[in-house]
Parts: sequence; structure tokens; C-alpha cells
Amino acid sequence: MADSELQLVAQRIRSFPDFPVPGVLFRDISPVLKHPDSFRASISLLANHLKKAHGGRIDYIAGLDSRGFLFGPSLAQELGLGCILIRKRGKLPGPTVCVSYALEYGKAELEIQRDALEPGQKVVVVDDLLATGGTMRAACELLGQLQAQVLECVSLVELTSLKGREKLGPVPFFSLLQYE
Repeated sequence: MADSELQLVAQRIRSFPDFPVPGVLFRDISPVLKHPDSFRASISLLANHLKKAHGGRIDYIAGLDSRGFLFGPSLAQELGLGCILIRKRGKLPGPTVCVSYALEYGKAELEIQRDALEPGQKVVVVDDLLATGGTMRAACELLGQLQAQVLECVSLVELTSLKGREKLGPVPFFSLLQYE
């Protein structure tokens, strides 16, 4: 069953050469979202992995701005958990905690509401794709500022040639699909 579900998801990933710049092969997840069967399969596969890896120890799923928001709430619902949002700076009301991180050309900032978690709560971070790992690493640092425990980071797609999982250090990482 899991192999057929994975195949259902894999066949929906499209590749666009030279987007957004020449030399980049863009992996597009839009068709996964367009087809309910493949989206449902992606959530089921991620949820099954997390159940096996962590049982009932997860308190929250943290969705990363912006495409992690597409998977985070559905994954949280599948697991019977709440979902918290980690957003680009300036998008959340109330007191927040912020972290800066380097991008290929410049820097970016992520933030979370200061009262999103209690110290010691266990969180899984989800995004659609892991490339260089900068955003996921920053999210882990941000959750650390709130004294949360990041159990794992997960994504639908991983671009292995960019070695993003190495930036996560000791935080476990899981992806459904891997591409060079």
C-alpha cells in the first residue's frame, strides 16, 4: 500500500528546467495539491512515518511559510494535533520571537508568536521541500528559543545534491521523495 501511495505522489511532481533561473531544475508540487488522491497519499505517508517514529509523543506540527502551510494543518489533523505557524517576519500579530538566516543572495527572517508553545513541548517541522536547509534550520533555532524540542523535520521533496539535511545537525530529517 505505501509503495502505491508513494508512486501516486511521485508521478504528480513536475520538473521545470531553467526555472527560476538558468541551470535550476524546479520541482513543482502543484499537481500533488491539484489531485486529491495524491495529496491524501502524501499526508497519509508522512503521518504513518511520524506515528512509527514518534508514536504519541508529538505535541504540535509546525508549518513553514508558505508551502509548509499546505501540508502542516492536514498532517496535524491526520495525527489529531494542533498546527502552529512559522512565518516570514511581519506577518504575525502580537509579541513574536524572530531569527535571521542567510539566503543565497542576502538574508531572511522567520518568526513565531511568543506564546505559540510552552517550554518542553515536542514539535515536528514540515515544509514542502528541503533544498539548502537554511529555512528549516532557522525554524529549529526559532523553536529552540521557545525551549521547544524539535523531534524531526519532514518534507515532501528533498533535493539531495544541495545537502540541506546536513544543516539540520542532530535533528532527524525525513522526506518522501529525493531528487539530485
